[in-house]
Amino acid sequence: MPSIQDVAQLAQVSTATASRALSRPDMVAQSTRQRVLNAAQQLGYQPNVLARSLRQGETRTIGVVVTDILNPFHATLAKGIQDAADRHGYVAFLFNSDEEPAKERRALETLRGHLPQGLILVPTSGAREHLKAMPDLPVVELDRVTGNPDATTVTTDNAGGGAAATRHLIDLGHTRIGMIVGQQDISTATQRHDAYRAALEAAGLTYDPALVLPGNHREDDGYRAAMRLLSLPPDRRPTALFVGNNEMTVGAVLAARALNLHIPADLSIVGFDDSRWAQTMTPPLTVVAQPAYDLGVQACEQLLRLLHHTGARTPARVQLPTTLIIRHSTGPPGQPRTTASSRDPARPASSSHPPVAPSAGPPRA
Repeated sequence: MPSIQDVAQLAQVSTATASRALSRPDMVAQSTRQRVLNAAQQLGYQPNVLARSLRQGETRTIGVVVTDILNPFHATLAKGIQDAADRHGYVAFLFNSDEEPAKERRALETLRGHLPQGLILVPTSGAREHLKAMPDLPVVELDRVTGNPDATTVTTDNAGGGAAATRHLIDLGHTRIGMIVGQQDISTATQRHDAYRAALEAAGLTYDPALVLPGNHREDDGYRAAMRLLSLPPDRRPTALFVGNNEMTVGAVLAARALNLHIPADLSIVGFDDSRWAQTMTPPLTVVAQPAYDLGVQACEQLLRLLHHTGARTPARVQLPTTLIIRHSTGPPGQPRTTASSRDPARPASSSHPPVAPSAGPPRA
């Protein structure tokens, strides 16, 4: 079995440099690190991670807990974290809480057994209480915040994005604008909802609680909420919907199709979060886009800053901008349909076809 000394000899560096290149790559020049990696690969060298951790007193692992790994937004967050961790020679252990505080608590308990040096957490409503069990562990709260004033957070401008989405619909002439909201004990959901309400009131429109229903961040709940809103009598039914995340937006689009409502002729929709399906659906969806990958990278960089900082840790507040991307799912209310080509071709041509139902998704343990 090849040793670190063999790798160093082949790469023509000292044993200490070879060791640093594999365990602390940020301390070694890129060209040197690549030479050592090539030598290790050529020899089939595998470092003993446990022994190295015991010698150095660090595991070079971080914990990552997201709330819905099937959501493209959260998958992209995780990708950004993993790429940044890998560049610095860290390994990320990924857990999924499924929006359930009990699962989040179990994930944190499991992580403690792996001795992570830090944690990146997309919090559930129970996170602030759960984190009390690991008071000395450096933590970065990602996407959402628990309200802990001492926490380092990496978020986006949810208020700005919610306001931009609502103002866009108002500018098109909509006065009955409904919203499908996430859980109101989650910071992102409350910020987007509050921005929606403030934008309506700033435009002189009445905030109607009957036009705001919970979608709980899930496709199926978004579908049910949209069906209720869009089944209201015509004089009360919203002509536009602002939907608080991409999973709920999928449900809202499916509900509109099931009711044979044309987008945007009968209903305008703005979603929060961009994705490939939002860009390629018919019509392409107007969205508030978040820089998900950059959020993940920033969260990892902030955690490493905490790990390498000596002395008292100073919490940071990093907020990245959102962007309103206007596509073709929004238009003026009551937009006339003059030709058959205005019909959404992805929708059944007549109501005799069975409605499209939302996917149930994987079973929840």
